[in-house]
Amino acid sequence: MSHTVEKFFDEMQANVGDVRSIYKAYQHWLKNVPTQQLAAKRAEAELLFRRVGITFNVYGEADGAERLIPFDVIPRLISSQEWAHLSAGVVQRVRALNMFLHDIYHKQDIIQAGIVPYTILSNPQYRPEMFGVDVPNQIYAHIAGVDLVRTSESQFYVLEDNLRTPSGVSYMLENRKMMMRLFPDLFRQYAVAPVEHYPQVLLNNLRSVAQSGVQDPTVVLLSPGAYNSAYFEHAFLAQQMGIELVEGQDLFVRNNAVFMRTTQGPRRVDVIYRRIDDDFIDPLVFKPDSMLGVPGLLSVYRNGGVTLANAVGTGAADDKATYIYVPEMIKFYLGEEPILQNVPTYELSKEDDLAYVLDHLDELVVKEVQGSGGYGMLVGPAATKQELAEFKLRILSRPSSYIAQPTLALSTCPTLVEQGIAPRHVDLRPFVLSGKSVSVVPGGLCRVALKEGSLVVNSSQGGGTKDTWVLERDDIQPQKTSQTNKQGKKEEVAC
Repeated sequence: MSHTVEKFFDEMQANVGDVRSIYKAYQHWLKNVPTQQLAAKRAEAELLFRRVGITFNVYGEADGAERLIPFDVIPRLISSQEWAHLSAGVVQRVRALNMFLHDIYHKQDIIQAGIVPYTILSNPQYRPEMFGVDVPNQIYAHIAGVDLVRTSESQFYVLEDNLRTPSGVSYMLENRKMMMRLFPDLFRQYAVAPVEHYPQVLLNNLRSVAQSGVQDPTVVLLSPGAYNSAYFEHAFLAQQMGIELVEGQDLFVRNNAVFMRTTQGPRRVDVIYRRIDDDFIDPLVFKPDSMLGVPGLLSVYRNGGVTLANAVGTGAADDKATYIYVPEMIKFYLGEEPILQNVPTYELSKEDDLAYVLDHLDELVVKEVQGSGGYGMLVGPAATKQELAEFKLRILSRPSSYIAQPTLALSTCPTLVEQGIAPRHVDLRPFVLSGKSVSVVPGGLCRVALKEGSLVVNSSQGGGTKDTWVLERDDIQPQKTSQTNKQGKKEEVAC
């Protein structure tokens, strides 16, 4: 999708010929490396990723083929100062969202105060079955992915909160492993904050939310199975944490407890890291035809016999209609000003907002409240007249199902494309882990829109990924190193 909006902020070159300080050493290295060499490294990465099986499925496509997510070998750099700001912002946001979830399933103070409308409870992701249920440490979103975009040197926005079953962390980890294999010299020069401890941090957090009194909790990862688009990630994380990867048929309920079938007999399960949506998790309560869940699981959960991460009903806080109120949640629950801002958002359930959006549809981005993955979305500046007309009818048929936002001038990063190195739009999904404490592994999943002019970074819509380097020191200077030139002679270059 192409678009015409204001000038984009280039994260390497804020102005033509003016390289930002954080990128100076890397830019010296990059300009001395032949594009063909980078392309060869990219091909090597693709071959290795394919051998490992790092693939995803695109739902709705007839062939059902598994695909590699394209990987760009040019990293995105973030300074330590920028990261301190971002990490504080996403932690603040997730803390408030967890407090909001506890509130709406208990006293509903924020609704009584008139800050969030009562209609928020009509969200299909709000689960009345969870009302009055106390969860360990009052944590609902144990794993959260917060999507961030940048529009200038100092301005970052939160685009979306992912609290149900956020995915993508396996690509963050594998991308880093690949970059360290392809460019070990760069990691010896740069002080890049590590990410490989994420699985251990996640496991520690999951163990910390087991029922009180359990000394050595058994944790499992519950997956829908091999046909799920994120199955590679499920298997990868289970292996990295050293826990069992299970499907619904591997678990059963007995005497207000959940057990796992093993060759040594039943083994009690204390914490389930579930990658299954609420609707499919217990056929006795939700979808009765679900073959993915565990009959009776919700009853055990409600009675405190097992912990689910993330909690049932967490989706009530990552709905795009709920997103509008997060800054007010931060003020209400924490008594703080939001560190990170929302994108200005129009509620199409409001007559004035609806009228404005319909008059300016070709300037805005319109999203389904329940949509995800880049589906059900209109990018106005990129749409044809016919697409605009059709989407207008969809909005008018159910305006409360949509929100609208201005078309942001997303920042760009240098990216290896077929024509060489060119700027492409990016976003960032840091992962926030909440248990007895809250932590964020430096960086996150950086997604890149590989099509020229595209603002859509989702892998299902043709986007790719980059490694994100959070620099522990921002004063890296170019170094001299030897490199073989095209004539086979060694020469010194800046690195």
